[in-house]
Amino acid sequence: MELYYNPLSRPSLSVILLSRALELNPELKEIDILGKEQYTEEYMKINPQHTVPFLVDDDLSLSESGAIMIYLVEAYGKDDSLYPNNPKQRAVINQRILFDAGTLWVRIMQCFMIPVLHQNMGVNDLLLERVHDAFTTLNSFLENKQWAAGDELTVADYCLVTTVACAEAVGYDISKHSTVSDWFSKCKETMADYDDLIQNAMNNLSAIFKEKLSNVEP
Repeated sequence: MELYYNPLSRPSLSVILLSRALELNPELKEIDILGKEQYTEEYMKINPQHTVPFLVDDDLSLSESGAIMIYLVEAYGKDDSLYPNNPKQRAVINQRILFDAGTLWVRIMQCFMIPVLHQNMGVNDLLLERVHDAFTTLNSFLENKQWAAGDELTVADYCLVTTVACAEAVGYDISKHSTVSDWFSKCKETMADYDDLIQNAMNNLSAIFKEKLSNVEP
């Protein structure tokens, strides 16, 4: 099994964090995203979508972190606890995964990541309210629940935790959303290797982000 990834890529980190929970050790192959390695002819032959993460498992080649994570738990999970067979439970998990990828992460990217890391601009303050709105929605999802999709830890939590971590790393104040903040603290305490894998990456992301911001012309 091979996993093409970047150590600062939020979806890559979600896949690796889940892999650790499943006791999997894919061969990690780093792709330099800021250096545009994903657009090289060699990589695009492997992955025409030119994204990370990208999984190769025997004859299966798969992009999109949510799809990769669902595949891993179905193929290698010791039981169905991370992705239950119950259709209604799966529906909620799938909704959380799609919300993460299509709403929360997109808004964080548009407000923070793209302008600062890729366009050498400042934070897009006009979009900050949209980030706040997405976090308010997540906060409502988590109310009266132990975890993102119910009372058990699932794939949804592994998707969302790195998104929230990235938001915090680039300066968003998640304490405004108390239920999200409490859930985030529980994730860090519960998920194996969080500090080693995620926190170290977030410290690096925060340093890079601050350096980029310091070079933005007023």
